[in-house]
Amino acid sequence: MISKTFLLRIKFAIQGIFIKIVIFFEISVIKSFFRFVTEITFDIPYKMSTFVIQNNKMLNSLITSKTRLRLLVKFFINATNAGYLRGLATEMQENTNAIRKELNNLSEAGYILRTDSNGKIMYQANTNHPLFSTLQTLLRKHLGIDQIVETVVERMGEVSRIFIVGDYAQGIDSGEIEVIIEGSHLNEDYIEQLLPKIKNEINKEIKVQITKTYKGSGLLIFENK
Repeated sequence: MISKTFLLRIKFAIQGIFIKIVIFFEISVIKSFFRFVTEITFDIPYKMSTFVIQNNKMLNSLITSKTRLRLLVKFFINATNAGYLRGLATEMQENTNAIRKELNNLSEAGYILRTDSNGKIMYQANTNHPLFSTLQTLLRKHLGIDQIVETVVERMGEVSRIFIVGDYAQGIDSGEIEVIIEGSHLNEDYIEQLLPKIKNEINKEIKVQITKTYKGSGLLIFENK
């Protein structure tokens, strides 16, 4: 006679496999869409990059869980970001059960890693996952970060480095992106004229600081080597 414990183990194993399939399917769809957009933008980069940024509901429709999307933003925008259950629940103002469920889903599927730190389970992006780069690039496009970089580098002059600081460097989609632009002979008047257009395209507030040398911390998103 088969015991109840054995049946429960089989049930949980099947559920785990199902979760992995669902998440893999969502990410695979995103990857295919991203490849499609990339192929098109080869011919008409400005028009299509604007389309991708303006259609910022794309990930919301492809990834059905808003909590999962927020966690992906948290961990994949900046791979050094880490967090534990209660801290993430407080930061995102969500129920711990909802956060726990998605953390388990993502870790079981291999997208994030779990480590024990002083008695707390810490979570962080798995940078060795084959879809890490694809997800990070798509999430940065979704938030408008790539659009800022492309515009600044193309039209501002001799840009050395660009940093994201503040909320977005911490993976918090607060609606205000703080940017540090480092370089010499930069066209400051031009960026002031361009900011309203970029804000409108990505539907976010942008604060820009221009300096010849930046020695602070932040997320490095561009470096002219």
